[in-house]
Amino acid sequence: MAQNERRTSGNHPSCQTLRWLLLVTALVAGQAQALAPEHEQRRLMLATEQAVQAEHWGEAGEYLNQLQQMATAQPELKPPAEYYYYRGLVMLQAGHLNEAQSAFEAYVDGAGAEGRFYKDALERITDTERARKQQAAKAAAGQTQPEKVATIKPASQQSLAALRKLYLTDSNRKALLLHLNSLLDLAGWREGGDRVGPGKDADIGYRVTATNDAINLQTVRRNADNRQVRTTTALTVYGINPMIRWGCEDALATCWVYDPRDGSRMMQLALAPDTVGDIAHTLGRLIKELQAPSR
Repeated sequence: MAQNERRTSGNHPSCQTLRWLLLVTALVAGQAQALAPEHEQRRLMLATEQAVQAEHWGEAGEYLNQLQQMATAQPELKPPAEYYYYRGLVMLQAGHLNEAQSAFEAYVDGAGAEGRFYKDALERITDTERARKQQAAKAAAGQTQPEKVATIKPASQQSLAALRKLYLTDSNRKALLLHLNSLLDLAGWREGGDRVGPGKDADIGYRVTATNDAINLQTVRRNADNRQVRTTTALTVYGINPMIRWGCEDALATCWVYDPRDGSRMMQLALAPDTVGDIAHTLGRLIKELQAPSR
C-alpha cells in the first residue's frame, strides 16, 4: 500500500506543487496584459528608435501607427517630440514628402534648439523641400496654367498598394484612414497660426472613422477653459463627388476643406497648403474606396 502511494506521488504533483503552478500561471497571465499607457508609450518609442537605427522601416511604421492609435484613444497621452522626428524619417522613406516635412517641422517647433535631432531635422526639412520643388517642377511641365483650386485625381492601384505597405495592412480603407488621420494630426488649426506639435494642441482638430457607406468626421474644439468639445458629423458617400475642393486664406492663417455635398466649409485647418492638399486628396480616395471597394 505504501509503495503504491509512493508511486502515485511520483507520477502526480502534490497540492503544494499545484498551487505553485497556478501561481506561476497567474503571474505569466499578468505579464501578458498590456502595460500602463505611459510605459507602453515609452516601450513603443524605444522600439521605433531601434527599428529606425536598423533601417527596418516597416517595423518603425508599425510602432508609429500604434503610438498614433494610443494618442487617438487617449488624447491626454501626447507623444514626445521624437515621435515626430521618427515619423518624418518613415514618411520620407515612403516618399510622402509633404507629411515628412510637416513632421520634421513639428519636431523642430516642439523640441527647439536643444532637441537631440534639431540639426538633422533642419537639414532634412531643407532636403525635403528641395525634393518637393523638384517634384512640383516635373508635374508642372507641360501645363500652361496652374490650377487655382486643387482637386484630387483618382488614385492608382500602385499608390494604394504603397499605402497598404506603409501602414502594414491589407485593407485599402484602413490604410487610407490611417494616412488621413496622420495628416490631420499635423494640420490642426491654432489661434494665431501657430503650428501644432508637442505641447501645442490644436484649437480645432479632426478625426475620421468610416463605416461601409459613410464617413464620420469628429470635430474637436478646445474652449476657453481648455476643455475639449467633440461633435460628429456623418457623411454618406453614395451620390457625392469624390473630387474634394480646398483652398487657403493667408489673411486668416487658415486653409479650408469644402464639403462635397454643398460646397460649404467642412474643415478649418492650419495654413499648410501642401498638407491640406494631401488631406483633400486622401479624403477623396477614401470616399471613392467606400463607393466601390477594391480591396
